[in-house]
Amino acid sequence: MVITPDVSNLSFKIKNGIKYFELIAEKVKQEILPGLYINGLGYNGSIPGPTIQVYPGDYVNIRVYNELDEPTSVHWHGLDIPNSMDGVPEVEPSPQILPGSYFDYHFKIINPPGTHMYHTHMNSSKQEMMGLGGGFIILDPYETNRVIQKDYFIMLHEFHLKDLKMQEVKKGTYDIDPLSNDFNFFTMNGKCYPYTTPLSVIKGDIIRIRLGNIAMDSHPIHIHGHQFFVSASDGNTIPSYVRLKKNTILVASGETWDIEFKANNPGAWPFHCHMPHHMSNNMTSKIGGMFTTIVYNKYK
Repeated sequence: MVITPDVSNLSFKIKNGIKYFELIAEKVKQEILPGLYINGLGYNGSIPGPTIQVYPGDYVNIRVYNELDEPTSVHWHGLDIPNSMDGVPEVEPSPQILPGSYFDYHFKIINPPGTHMYHTHMNSSKQEMMGLGGGFIILDPYETNRVIQKDYFIMLHEFHLKDLKMQEVKKGTYDIDPLSNDFNFFTMNGKCYPYTTPLSVIKGDIIRIRLGNIAMDSHPIHIHGHQFFVSASDGNTIPSYVRLKKNTILVASGETWDIEFKANNPGAWPFHCHMPHHMSNNMTSKIGGMFTTIVYNKYK
């Protein structure tokens, strides 16, 4: 299974061979740094929402409840599904979900194993930038832990918090300006460094990190002390004989990338966006923002 640090996996029930999931679009008070909260929008109390994990061939029913004060929808980003289930009501035969109502998205998973996302597709300039998105992973039923020992998903995001002066980080609860491009906090799975959870590895492990981005900025994600192979793009596996070997990959809005590397250089290694402003908390001097660490565990 895929691990999404600081975010849960969405549970399901099976009835008559169908996997039933439930998502609740709602207002969320999210702690992005100790004692520093944002008033955002999320799913099931989380920004990003819980990670959905399925297999090729699964029949799924995802009931989405709308507890917002405006209509919403969910788009299953990168999935090949019926037009009526795609979640863009303004141009498709896919309904708005009105406040206090719900809609059942149901479809068969026909894509191969890969990394995808889900997010709102109504009033996107507001709702996406308030946090309404999450990961959607199609697992490989034939892959074992002999192939990949650790498999992580990281959702990238950025926010403009109101009522904070430049280079000020104070505990409290802050509203977001979703229409601003002047971002001052940058997150991995809804947290800013040093509040992000490190990615734990063991020497000799093969590690996969899945990266997703539904927000505004592009993020050049860089690893220290290692080289990685780019193994998938937008949920599509790249054949091993044409994979690029890199240490930085640009994750643009709407993209997912999978990277893989061997844990062969023990230590505590930075893994972060390389945009200078993006690895700070409101432009303060200490490391922050879209930054985590890869930490070697001494024990199996």
